[in-house]
Amino acid sequence: MTTRADYPHRMTIPTRWNDNDVYGHVNNVEYYAFFDTIINAYLIREGGLDIHRGSAIGLCAESHCSFTAAIEFPDSVDAGLRVGHLGTSSVKYEIGLFGEQAEGPAATGWFVHVFVDREDRRPVPIPPAIRGALERLA
Repeated sequence: MTTRADYPHRMTIPTRWNDNDVYGHVNNVEYYAFFDTIINAYLIREGGLDIHRGSAIGLCAESHCSFTAAIEFPDSVDAGLRVGHLGTSSVKYEIGLFGEQAEGPAATGWFVHVFVDREDRRPVPIPPAIRGALERLA
């Protein structure tokens, strides 16, 4: 079973009242927002990603999520992040989402970024500072 310790980077993300759906748990689409949040916060803080002016940006090429347990507002999500594969212009992140009191994950998944030139959208090598940050999670 995947545990929090399997992820070298973790972040607490609060849920919001409107994250719950009519069934009383966080709606599945929000899990992808949690993926985006931990990945991009890490890239900005640790890799220096400039989302407004940087020449290289990461675009999502693939994503997947397996749900195993419900998360409910007002619980926070303990999100874990690691790198499963690091290529020249792409990276495959692996994410675990844990409820506050849960031992096992509520969801696990992966997300592939391809780094491209901001203007022409053609693949470019992952910028050195971002690559260094990603190597720490591999």
